[in-house]
Amino acid sequence: MSDDDSLPPPSKLTLTKERWAQDGRRPAKQSDDARLPPGQHRTSDWPVLDLGEHPDIAPGAWQLQLFGAIARPAIWRWTDLMAQPQTDAVSDIHCVTSWSRYDNQWQGVSTIDLLEAVFPLPATRFVLLHSSDGYTTNLTLDDFATEGAMLVHAWSGQPLAREHGGPVRLVVPHLYFWKSAKWINRIEFRTQDTPGFWEVRGYHNRGDPWREQRYSSDK
Repeated sequence: MSDDDSLPPPSKLTLTKERWAQDGRRPAKQSDDARLPPGQHRTSDWPVLDLGEHPDIAPGAWQLQLFGAIARPAIWRWTDLMAQPQTDAVSDIHCVTSWSRYDNQWQGVSTIDLLEAVFPLPATRFVLLHSSDGYTTNLTLDDFATEGAMLVHAWSGQPLAREHGGPVRLVVPHLYFWKSAKWINRIEFRTQDTPGFWEVRGYHNRGDPWREQRYSSDK
């Protein structure tokens, strides 16, 4: 599922990645670095990959709707986000296109603290993330609540850049980075799973890089 009415026209990269999923394209496994998941290579850059549109959202105009199977639905604005407990964390990120970047310094609100604020209902098992460019992606509640997952507003001590999802994006470092939705504006808590943009286009429903769960055909 995706917010199709608000999606930009498919970019060349989007069409290429769809073809990779159809063909089952896999990078060469050539690294001996134990810190890298299979098929990955290390980069010092931070490549910009998205649907081809970079929403321009000022912090003062940003808001996040928290809704669905939770006891305390809410709409957070920038001041609400900054009023939450703030967390500093360092993690690696792994993109399904085969690059990995080490030691990213984040600041934001941990998903554990977010869950304490909204209080998921006992039947809640999944989360669907919505972005301002129409992108969606799904997570289990357990993956969303994993240590290290967070809503980030700063990277390396600076406000998160627009091209990387600023003012606020999700970071879920233990999964491939397409699960870390940019420009996040809605978090939907669900009792049933709903696949997102890439999941309906041949990519794995979970996306664990250490198990190389790139495509829907992977176990």
